[in-house]
Amino acid sequence: MKRMKNRRFCGFHILFLGLLLPYTMLGQNYSVSSPDGETVLSIANKDQLNWSVSKNGAVVIPQVVIGMEVNGVQWGNNSKLKSSTTEDVKSEFGVVVPLKNKVVKDEYNQLTLKFKEGFAIDFRVYNEGVAYRFKGLKGNEAVVKNETMKISFNPETTSLFPLEKSTYSHYERSYIPTKVDTLSNGEFCSLPVFFKNDDQTHILFSEADVYDYPNMFLNGNKGNSLITKFPKAVAKTIPQPGNRIDRNVIITEEHPYIAKTKAKRNFPWRFFVISKNDATFIEQDMVLKLSSPSKLKNEDWIKPGRVAWDWWNANNVFNVDFKSGLNTATYKYFIDFASKQGIEYVILDEGWTKSTTEILDFNPDMDVKELIRYGEQKGVGIILWCLWKPLDENMEEILDTYAGWGAKGIKVDFMQRADQYMVNSYEQIALECAKRELLVDFHGAYKPSGLRRAYPNVISYEGVKGNEHNKWSQDLTPTHNVTLPFIRMAVGPMDYTPGAMRNAHLKNHHISFERPVSIGTRAHQVAMYMVFESGLQMYCDTPSAYMKEQETTDYITQVPSTWDMIKVLHAKIGEYIAVARKNGDDWYVGAMTDTNSRDLKIDFSFLQEGTYEALIYKDGLNAGTYAEDYVLEKVEVDNQTVITAKLAKGGGWSAIIKKK
Repeated sequence: MKRMKNRRFCGFHILFLGLLLPYTMLGQNYSVSSPDGETVLSIANKDQLNWSVSKNGAVVIPQVVIGMEVNGVQWGNNSKLKSSTTEDVKSEFGVVVPLKNKVVKDEYNQLTLKFKEGFAIDFRVYNEGVAYRFKGLKGNEAVVKNETMKISFNPETTSLFPLEKSTYSHYERSYIPTKVDTLSNGEFCSLPVFFKNDDQTHILFSEADVYDYPNMFLNGNKGNSLITKFPKAVAKTIPQPGNRIDRNVIITEEHPYIAKTKAKRNFPWRFFVISKNDATFIEQDMVLKLSSPSKLKNEDWIKPGRVAWDWWNANNVFNVDFKSGLNTATYKYFIDFASKQGIEYVILDEGWTKSTTEILDFNPDMDVKELIRYGEQKGVGIILWCLWKPLDENMEEILDTYAGWGAKGIKVDFMQRADQYMVNSYEQIALECAKRELLVDFHGAYKPSGLRRAYPNVISYEGVKGNEHNKWSQDLTPTHNVTLPFIRMAVGPMDYTPGAMRNAHLKNHHISFERPVSIGTRAHQVAMYMVFESGLQMYCDTPSAYMKEQETTDYITQVPSTWDMIKVLHAKIGEYIAVARKNGDDWYVGAMTDTNSRDLKIDFSFLQEGTYEALIYKDGLNAGTYAEDYVLEKVEVDNQTVITAKLAKGGGWSAIIKKK
């Protein structure tokens, strides 16, 4: 892909030349504007290094104070500037597993400040936001005691706050409306996190290109500010006693630093997406833009797809002539269903191994080699679930064995940490799987932060409060579902696992572990296949339910898992979303609403010239009381067509559009 750079070196004797550029430099003050000129990042290097952001002349982030303590030296405190460099970049790159756009345009203005203490900072300004990172320039080893960032917000700023109890977490959170100035020092969140200014400017904060370094968390700090929190490097763990000894550990000893790493390196990017238009958060691709390019020489074998999944439905197949459960016959039934519907994969989740720690041996009721052979015969690949802890203890032998059997990938679960060791383990798993041409789906995982660009075989992540929570809670409200695309999905794929065929509104919803029910309408679940992004898109319900609901099944199995282009039609966080996505010559539209019924006008002007047939799946007239009520209809459309989509409370609307 073409990349254009314009680089400028600025000394203090020519600072006023910056007035002619998208950069202004005067004394120890600097500013960088976005390519469209609407966003300005202003930097001051005084006793502390701090910066602010304005958009269209209004201050949206009043102050961010940043620093690092490396090898006993405080970077950013009274640091002495050595030189500055500016670049304006216009480039683009292709995406191996595209979830928004097949080609990403990467355009920004950058200022790099180098300091005599042996470090530098890159500041980038995009039309959709700003980012910065520290860079180490000298030495062999860096012991990072801490990295600091204090974000001060405008008064009355609120957050949709993914409150955590510990950094040892599955990172499957609800987004709690919270005034920033009410957060105490002990209240902290994982990333990404969303903020609303009093002027309705919205801000998403997260990180990218995180390698050999812990994940960042944000801690309450009283007033209108938040400060960083990092898990320290882990020195020693012991298994947790009890029935979770196979997957949970107790951290018994930590190092007095957050990372010990190379001294000459780029540290992670910290970025803010800033917009009054909520569609920006869906369309932007900041994590990919700020992450390292692919490290794989051969990517042709990486095949995203759809997956028939067993665990959510507890292997409850019916109308069959065998006893269902964790056995070969049940999984051949899954494979037959996937083959008939053109679904690329079947996952063997927990229960296929002899035990959760003996993961080189089969459950005696299952012949995994036979299932893989049978799947190959039927055109269906097998993905194998495993726990992280036993995998980490014997990675090469386990992956050699799975690849030798012919498995297509692994779903690795229960990492639950975000310290330096665990971040390195994610990369090691990605690399070792790539060597063996295995896909990776991370569960029990922190959010995506760029690994999938460097290792495109990392095809999806959990780290989301998804459909499995219907098995034990009532947290997955339609409001939650139309919040996720603006926060969690904004940083990368999320394995929400849609596809529930049993649907109910909250007042008549019940919790069932083995026969779970989703909250919201059937059309709401169906629209998730167009709205939610995952390179491995699940069908969470039992094949028997899908065959009983063949009309719905034939509809959802037409929807691909990757996209060439995205266009947001309507977007308001926590209320509603409507997106149009293109794959090849076909378009797919998905719309979802919160607990309010609403009408959304679907304007088909995104279509090229010509006549198209739209197969529409929408809420039935009685979906407001009986959530499974739906209508499937065909209509003719062109780029002049406007249809009013009528969404029931907790409802949905979707369309598959093909040229006639």
